[in-house]
Amino acid sequence: MKTKITILLTLTLFVSSLAFAQKKSANKYLKPANFQEKIMISSENKARSYYALSTEKASIVSLRGPGILRIISRCAFTPSDKGKLDYEIVYTIDGGELQVEKFKGVSPTTKATFLEQSMGVPGALKDIEIELGRGEHTIQLFAKDSQPKLAVRYVFSPGKEKKKKWIAFSPVQPIEPVDLITRESIVNYSRFSMEKPLKIDVIGPTQVRVLTRVENHYNMRGRIQYRVQVKENDKVINTFSLSSKRSEVTFYSNDKKLLPGTACEFVIDVPKGKHTYEIMPLDKDKSTILGRFLIPEKDVKLSE
Repeated sequence: MKTKITILLTLTLFVSSLAFAQKKSANKYLKPANFQEKIMISSENKARSYYALSTEKASIVSLRGPGILRIISRCAFTPSDKGKLDYEIVYTIDGGELQVEKFKGVSPTTKATFLEQSMGVPGALKDIEIELGRGEHTIQLFAKDSQPKLAVRYVFSPGKEKKKKWIAFSPVQPIEPVDLITRESIVNYSRFSMEKPLKIDVIGPTQVRVLTRVENHYNMRGRIQYRVQVKENDKVINTFSLSSKRSEVTFYSNDKKLLPGTACEFVIDVPKGKHTYEIMPLDKDKSTILGRFLIPEKDVKLSE
């Protein structure tokens, strides 16, 4: 009996440890896409990579939700700094409205050190938590002028998508339909461009999933970066930066000269009332784009 209890206890501890390790390893440490001045900070006997936050060059972080993004920051205290420091981080989510996070009365810390000693002493850790829904997201960050140098770390904790049944619907703008074959099923898309954007009518509150695919010629290679903008009444609601490559499982039903890219997804959060959105690409040097729209089945009546 004692042996069985010991085995059961050991197994329970092993499963608990495994679950904890899996949960811990689910975190993703992100590197900004452009401004990448690395700053190393030692904390709890571990060297961790941070990145400088500029007042002029945006730090751009791209990821796929849902999940929570933590923006962990530390300011740098120089020998001339007396007392506590204040600083601000400015950021946008998917090209939306400017948001400002203010940190006041930050003290230096004894629990962390810069590996480059000339930077001074790190401030206490401060963070911003951003909850992100499903689809692709781009966060742009700046530091405010006239403030201490900042070191920032980006940690993303993926979440689980809530199960919903989605129904496809068509845009209202005159469109050019395109049929794609993916895994032996025909899927309907609409072709659009800067000159011929797509328009959709939706009654909220609800969400609209937008799936886009860039159109590739067979001689195109590598990843293709492109941007899609969402406007309402000529006001920009969001701008999405997307990245695609040639799809290996999806083909055109009647066009052998083109090859669709992998699907990129973003979500439009629709507030209460009737709304008309215009969706258009922003890159003049890119080819046309294919779009597909879906709405939760429970909200289909709202879109009629």
